[in-house]
Amino acid sequence: MANGIASIGECMLELSGQSAPIWRMGFGGDTFNTLWALRALSSGHHVDYVSAFGDDPFSKDQIEFFRQHEIGIANSPIIAGARPGLYAIKLNGAERSFTYWRGDAAARKLANDPAALAKSLENRSLIYFSGITLAILDPAARRTLLQKIADARAHGSHIAFDPNYRPVLWQDKAIARDAISEALKVTDIALPTFPDEESLFGDQSPEATVERLDKAGVAEIVVKNGDRAALTSHYENTVSVPAAHVASPIDTTGAGDGFNGGYLAARLLGIAPAEAAKRAHRVAAAVVQTRGALAPFEILRLAFNR
Repeated sequence: MANGIASIGECMLELSGQSAPIWRMGFGGDTFNTLWALRALSSGHHVDYVSAFGDDPFSKDQIEFFRQHEIGIANSPIIAGARPGLYAIKLNGAERSFTYWRGDAAARKLANDPAALAKSLENRSLIYFSGITLAILDPAARRTLLQKIADARAHGSHIAFDPNYRPVLWQDKAIARDAISEALKVTDIALPTFPDEESLFGDQSPEATVERLDKAGVAEIVVKNGDRAALTSHYENTVSVPAAHVASPIDTTGAGDGFNGGYLAARLLGIAPAEAAKRAHRVAAAVVQTRGALAPFEILRLAFNR
């Protein structure tokens, strides 16, 4: 019986500021941040991060960090001479901005070995990926990825997708729209963020996003909207779920990713979408009260089960 969880994408080195000029190094990236929350909240599921890795000391440290937290890498290739990407977080209050060094990161080759990728996605109850996963790949690799995801779906895997539109990663909006629209064709659970959908597709409201994705054939939709209510829709049953208020957030990095992890963990437990979104909001609130993208497991569990 399938019970594995796989998340596909790029995990980078993360530099987060404590007090200038001191930097703390960790790890992060949208699909890894979501898997981190899933790992904290989904006991009984084998968890893998599917990517491609280098053979440098930082890549080895990254894989060892995964191992220490019981996160595998499945059949992800380890590429001689390659290395991970890097990003640095700058904060203005709790709001963050990022600087990236990722142009030649190993993760851009995650779909270069189709057989290994297919093996990594076998026997999964849940597979998760994002628009950033798509954006870092060349067109041929993107097609390979979507085909292998479709194959896994045909064999019973549920597919969750966050469009997570980041303009700087795409050549133009038309290419991004086309790629994300193709991804939606293999998606069971869509987890978009309204400002992204407004920017890329011109949606006028979260309700318009739900309507568009429903027409695209997505059965389950959760539209995040920052610290505003999330809109859930499951087979056209639509519910608005208020966010959890945080009086003094510390760092908003990874909040939406944490929401996704909390929501998917709840759904794996059989919790209904509206209640799953309530728990996801609490997980996101816990994330914004810690520095960096990864809140400690115990903090995530306390928020989820409160």
